[in-house]
Amino acid sequence: MNLLEYFNLFYEIDAGEVQILTNQLRTRKFKKGELIVTPGDIQSELYFVKSGVQMSYHETDSKVHVIAFTYSPNLCAIPESFSFQVPSKYFLTSLTDSEMDYIRFEDLKKVFDQSAPIERLFRIITETILAGMINRHIELHSETMEQRYKSFCSRSPHLLQMVPHKYIASYLGIDPTNFSKLFNRVKI
Repeated sequence: MNLLEYFNLFYEIDAGEVQILTNQLRTRKFKKGELIVTPGDIQSELYFVKSGVQMSYHETDSKVHVIAFTYSPNLCAIPESFSFQVPSKYFLTSLTDSEMDYIRFEDLKKVFDQSAPIERLFRIITETILAGMINRHIELHSETMEQRYKSFCSRSPHLLQMVPHKYIASYLGIDPTNFSKLFNRVKI
């Protein structure tokens, strides 16, 4: 899926407007396990995932707490660090070899000044991400382990083969042993 097709999932936008944005994009590759953002960094680049899987997380007492996974064709960022240009509280890492296009914060602001439709598109994408985060919060606090597992499998079944299960278990708020039992018992 190209960027125009991805953007049109959120908001019908003209190819010429998208070109204003794509003219500013550069490409970067990350190796498996490479850190993209660490706590204290200010994320200055917004990524558009072309390939690979990335994970945002924080650590407490040597325990990893997974916040999100990203993969093509989605955006990849520590949202509050990029949007507000403040130090990140979290890690962003490449779980697999990854290739991503990116735009610098300052360049994206210039694109917004040049194109009201692009600015509107990003507002709608941001609203969609916020709604997804609220739904995830509700899932974590009101659904059973099995419901959370099934919801995850319906959204992102390919990650079961690409991401270590301990990270998916953390993302779902499930003990790794219980996750293993669900994985072996619940057929999707």
